[in-house]
Amino acid sequence: MKEIKIEVMMMAFKDGFLWGGACAANQFEGAWNIDGKGISVADLCTNGTKSNPKRITTKIEDNTFYPSHEAIDFYHHYKEDIALFAQMGFKVFRTSINWTRIYPTGMEEEPNEKGLKFYEDVFKECKKYGIEPLVTLSHYEMPYALVEKYNGWASVEVILLFEKYCYTVFDRYKDLVKYWLTFNEINGGITKLGTVLSLGCVKDYNGPVVEADCSPQTRFEALHHQLVASAKVVAYAHKNYPQFKMGNMNVFLTSYPRTCDPLDVLENQRHNRVLNWFCSDVQVRGEYPSYMNRFFKDNDVNLKISEMDKVILKEGTVDFYTCSYYMSSCITTHDDVETVEGNLAGGVKNPYLEVSAWGWQIDPDGLRYSLNEIYDRYQIPIMVVENGLGAYDKRSDDGKIHDTYRIDYLRSHIEAMENAVEDGVDLIGYTPWGCIDLVSASTGEMAKRYGFIYVNKFDDGTGDYSRERKDSFNWYKKVIASNGKEK
Repeated sequence: MKEIKIEVMMMAFKDGFLWGGACAANQFEGAWNIDGKGISVADLCTNGTKSNPKRITTKIEDNTFYPSHEAIDFYHHYKEDIALFAQMGFKVFRTSINWTRIYPTGMEEEPNEKGLKFYEDVFKECKKYGIEPLVTLSHYEMPYALVEKYNGWASVEVILLFEKYCYTVFDRYKDLVKYWLTFNEINGGITKLGTVLSLGCVKDYNGPVVEADCSPQTRFEALHHQLVASAKVVAYAHKNYPQFKMGNMNVFLTSYPRTCDPLDVLENQRHNRVLNWFCSDVQVRGEYPSYMNRFFKDNDVNLKISEMDKVILKEGTVDFYTCSYYMSSCITTHDDVETVEGNLAGGVKNPYLEVSAWGWQIDPDGLRYSLNEIYDRYQIPIMVVENGLGAYDKRSDDGKIHDTYRIDYLRSHIEAMENAVEDGVDLIGYTPWGCIDLVSASTGEMAKRYGFIYVNKFDDGTGDYSRERKDSFNWYKKVIASNGKEK
């Protein structure tokens, strides 16, 4: 009998797949007080390290280094940087707009024209090279004046001010930007670190960022205001700019039960529901999930959700889902377990995984698992808009940076995405984080580098801002040119 061979072909990334990279305005722009820009929450964050947490101060202190003030000065280097992105073959560039560059305090009647012109120039420069901007409206920054007056998103008044800002940039960039994200890692507001970065609920707080906190009641009120603001902005865009595609953005903090103890499985389910699913369930499905009723009851949270809020949430659902993915951790009800660091939230150590220099567990299979879970739940297109390895980049004897560790990390995660596509996931884009070196949001340092492009800038404030290609630059260029076939 003749043997019949069946070849199973790996499904390639679809034609038009959006390969690119991602940055955030407050982490790479610099020019913090130039051309009318106001003070944001990020501008009051000092530098730090893994062992010495960055602080948030209530005013600018003398003899204290604030890394966002200069960052890598994309503000004056954007043409050079976008040209380098184009050399790699970027199809998309994810960036954000500094709210305080458009409305310095968030409360002005008229926008700052110099700020509007800057982003117009950036987006036009992207278009010149055929790069599609993917713009985050709020990426871990807000006018500090709104913190002082309203305690950030804890007050409902901020919704109208955010709307005004969004509608201003929509109108200005309607012919330049198609893809928009409302809030970066919106579910990060559930964590302590997100109290500062995402919600801005730090009125009168002056100390280490990781210790900033607010009551569950305040936190979830602020998060509700963000969810309503997001829905209102999405609905407005759908009505007035049908060419726009509106997305959400979650930090996906993949977790596994540490043991097969049913209590561990239940605790992991609870963790995933609250941290990974709650915000996206609202933004994709348009309503609060029933499982949050128990959580709110157990944590003495009483939200005043009006009937109008419910209508707004239902009308403002997103077109596509995006997330950051860096690592996974374990969840357990057992004591005496080893913990690890993480993005916004750490967890219990997984003995099967290696860790990065910053203690983040490396788990490419977790990305495949996560994408399958997300797509099974929502059935809408997905982008991975942050993924990468923060590492110490050191020069070799030849004076170059041979970052094979970064290539290995990214290759394994691209292979995981490829497997997820084969599993049936509708994946439409990938923008690795910090495609050019920038200031770390979690630690406030330059030493934790992610980029394909090295920037000569250091944690003591020195450096000439010169740019150079790492080995990963040419590697990623080949990945894009082959649509993921060459890795």
